[in-house]
Amino acid sequence: MLEILNLHASVEGNEILKGINLSVKAGEIHAIMGPNGSGKSTLSNVLAGHNAFEVTKGSVLFEGKNLFDLSPEERAWEGIFLAFQYPVEIPGVSMTNFIKTAVEAKYKYQEKDAPSPAEFLKMMKEKQAMVGLAKSLAGRSVNEGFSGGEKKKNDIFQMAMLEPKLAILDETDSGLDIDALRIVAEGVNTLKKPDNAYIVITHYQRLLEYIVPDVVHILHDGKIVKTGDKSLAFELEKKGYDWVK
Repeated sequence: MLEILNLHASVEGNEILKGINLSVKAGEIHAIMGPNGSGKSTLSNVLAGHNAFEVTKGSVLFEGKNLFDLSPEERAWEGIFLAFQYPVEIPGVSMTNFIKTAVEAKYKYQEKDAPSPAEFLKMMKEKQAMVGLAKSLAGRSVNEGFSGGEKKKNDIFQMAMLEPKLAILDETDSGLDIDALRIVAEGVNTLKKPDNAYIVITHYQRLLEYIVPDVVHILHDGKIVKTGDKSLAFELEKKGYDWVK
């Protein structure tokens, strides 16, 4: 599904990614762990198409297509979703209108008929219940006045509505209490299918108690320096990151 080869990327002339190699297959969950400043969020932003980051070397293929030939919108319509570490507020734009516009744009790009208004509202109710997002939030502006946990739940709700092929969760566990973490993780696990995949970016092993990865990667100084199974996350919890530098 996703093939990253020797990826280098910079921001404001400073090289952050220094040769990332990563292969993600359909049905897999990959966890990427690493200390602050290692390049985790840079990787997620490069994959999503953030224009602040300059790709200086390497290639990324998504389902055989050159990702760098696609705009951020086209990447989303092709099936890439990024749950932000710090979800933004959009005053004046209701959640319902926001997600309806996104869903309709995706269907139009894929040359499919969009859900009818009744079908869309039914879908919204089902997905909100799945991630424990209060119904009252749907009529409010996007993330405006939401708590940290509500913003993260809202990200997972949007993911549920858009049904991406590849979902990148950039420190979704940041700022969540145990109950909110469990609800978000249950939503992710419910949405997991044999034909989609996840990249879960986190500092801590606790999220991986709920979302069990197939593969764990340690990112340090812009490179993946170690790869293993879920036991690698427990090892990091005990030893920290110094031993993998």
